[in-house]
Amino acid sequence: MNFPSNLKYTADHEWIRVDGDVAYVGITDYAQSELGEIVFVDVDTVGETIAQDEVFGSVEAVKTVSDLNMPVTAEVLEFNEALNDQPELVNNDPYGEGWMIKVQVQNPAELDSLMDAAAYEASIK
Repeated sequence: MNFPSNLKYTADHEWIRVDGDVAYVGITDYAQSELGEIVFVDVDTVGETIAQDEVFGSVEAVKTVSDLNMPVTAEVLEFNEALNDQPELVNNDPYGEGWMIKVQVQNPAELDSLMDAAAYEASIK
């Protein structure tokens, strides 16, 4: 399992990587391994501001469908269109090409409520 130290993590297995005034959100390596083969990522919230812990989309795997929760209150700026044709990018590269949404963080202080890599790793053991 891979837990990059430059990310923040949620108890629901999403990650967020802040890059200047925007951030990228996806699901963790642990989450994709638990879900199995991902066949579809559904995000229809582009242009909306989603509150922390609210659902911004869903991910469909062969065996289940799971909601995706926003790590912090943010406006959804962009969906990773590559996932339309290649949803398996989430399985193969969850922290890189498998990112799901690009967002504008509304309240940076909410980042402090998220786990660092060590705390997230400890939470799933």
